[in-house]
Amino acid sequence: MTYLQLFIAFFRSGILGYGGGPSSIPLVHKEVVGKFKWMNDEEFGDVLALGNALPGPINTKMAGYIGYRVAGLSGMLVALLSSILPTIILMIVLLSSLAQYKDQPWVQGMTKGVLPVVAVMLAVLSWQFFTSAKKGLGVKLSLIHVAAGILLLQLLKVHPAILIGVLLAYALLKPAKKNDEEPAQRGEGMG
Repeated sequence: MTYLQLFIAFFRSGILGYGGGPSSIPLVHKEVVGKFKWMNDEEFGDVLALGNALPGPINTKMAGYIGYRVAGLSGMLVALLSSILPTIILMIVLLSSLAQYKDQPWVQGMTKGVLPVVAVMLAVLSWQFFTSAKKGLGVKLSLIHVAAGILLLQLLKVHPAILIGVLLAYALLKPAKKNDEEPAQRGEGMG
């Protein structure tokens, strides 16, 4: 049953993810976090960040990792196959027929109509990540990270992989917060 769920989750995100990686990320999130609950938002954000730092298609990288995490090596293979199968099918069927209709207004309208939908899906996912970050970092530090990200990515043209790598290194090297006191050390029983 787990293999079938993996297949359905990544096949569905692959077949509906028109426009490539950015459009498939919210779909994968909906399947992995929302429907099957294999991860929470924070874990999904970590997988997404690491996947963005690596070369190759994001949907395939996420499918491989999530499939492995859910059902081991065979789960990884099922998830990878189901994530690339829609592309293979659509490339064979659609490209052969769309090539002759590419200048038609309905084809151009279809492409233009998808862009706002993808933008909204990415905005919703970004908002969900921001609300998760607020819980861990607080509003002020989260807003500073957003502003710094926009500055570095848009104005200074820093490659996203460099930014993700620096943030991952910072997170790994940053000392973990210690709890105020362990229950046994709170002075219980002291007069």
